[in-house]
Amino acid sequence: MLERLFQLREHGTSVRNEILAGITTFLTMSYIIFVNPEILSSTGMDKSAVFVATCLAAALGTLIMAFMANWPIGLAPGMGLNAFFAFTVVGAMGYSWQQALGAVFISGVIFVALTLTGIRSWLIAGIPHSLRSAIAAGIGLFLAIIALGGSGIVVANPATKVALGDLTSAPALFAILGFFIIAALDALKVRGAILIGILIVTVLSMLTGNSQFYGVFSVPPSLAPTFFQLDIMGALHTGFIHVILVLVLVEVFDATGTMIGVATRANLIQEGKPNRLGRALLADSSAIVAGSFLGTSSTTAYIESAAGVQAGGRTGLTALTIAVLFLLALFLAPLAGSVPAYATAPALLYVAGLMLREITQIDWSDITEATPAALAAMIMPFTYSIANGLAFGFISYVVLKAITGKFRHIHPATLLVAALFVIKYAFFPE
Repeated sequence: MLERLFQLREHGTSVRNEILAGITTFLTMSYIIFVNPEILSSTGMDKSAVFVATCLAAALGTLIMAFMANWPIGLAPGMGLNAFFAFTVVGAMGYSWQQALGAVFISGVIFVALTLTGIRSWLIAGIPHSLRSAIAAGIGLFLAIIALGGSGIVVANPATKVALGDLTSAPALFAILGFFIIAALDALKVRGAILIGILIVTVLSMLTGNSQFYGVFSVPPSLAPTFFQLDIMGALHTGFIHVILVLVLVEVFDATGTMIGVATRANLIQEGKPNRLGRALLADSSAIVAGSFLGTSSTTAYIESAAGVQAGGRTGLTALTIAVLFLLALFLAPLAGSVPAYATAPALLYVAGLMLREITQIDWSDITEATPAALAAMIMPFTYSIANGLAFGFISYVVLKAITGKFRHIHPATLLVAALFVIKYAFFPE
């Protein structure tokens, strides 16, 4: 049956290889079951329900990937997108989490339409490589300031805007320790380094009396507090135009780039040969819609899937294994509830550092490429908004290309996105 479903022999793999690859990928990306509830609960969402939604959305999205595309890629709520959901849309803009879920649903529907019509490929081809790299780096900086602030390492200061916090406080010390554990384990090629770091800090925090232990296993909590709680009509408020635009853009770049990168490494995309990229793109866009119903921010393909590919994963059986493990994780709700915010902060900070590697892909020798990219990356953390970073990047790119006589270098997709942001700031500034 497995051979018929996943064509294992055709891909030169075995059941054992695929299962081991699935376990490897799960260990590298399972930190999201602790981090996502911590981030989204800051909006007022029920933390236990978000934990269940995270596991279910990851399992459902990955199952769709397994059976629709037969690719070894895991999906789960995306880092960066969850921060944008919680700290920008709800925290800074003041919208309810129900409206934010409505925006995720609308962006998912648009994403499906863009995929089916081929516009998604047109957008990807038209966005400058420098801006795409800057977006990843900027989201990394955004995650970094969230992590540093949440652990008390960086604090607000009326004179200097930000300042160094009390490094002798328990949250700061635990966050610093967690960061070094994760970085060291990852450098030593230990699978699940981020997850291990979170768990070590959590256990030490309990042993020192800084956090409570609620247990390890239990029946999964109720999903009711977030299930079908999205407010689609509220999301159609004019202020949500650019929110939906940002969600779609980040989803397009993040998911597409990740999938192409992992699939290329697995030799699933070969020049001149048919591939299942279209199905994979449809799988991840469908998962976003499903996640909005469950009660979580946008689901996306995880770059950590490369670890499973490195371990030999080549088919959807790897993805099926990941999905089953996420379903089993539903029974770890008490453990997830025991994880303090400063235990997930080092995971955010470490992921932020990894995302900053994209800066090296920017063409710094061309001012009209480098300046918009730098603006996009810097504006995100300094205005606490991914949306503002995208706007500054796209608008400045078009302006600089135009006034330096390089208007022909501007792809219509880039011009369209820049125009939409100009309209947003001109007519809907709030």
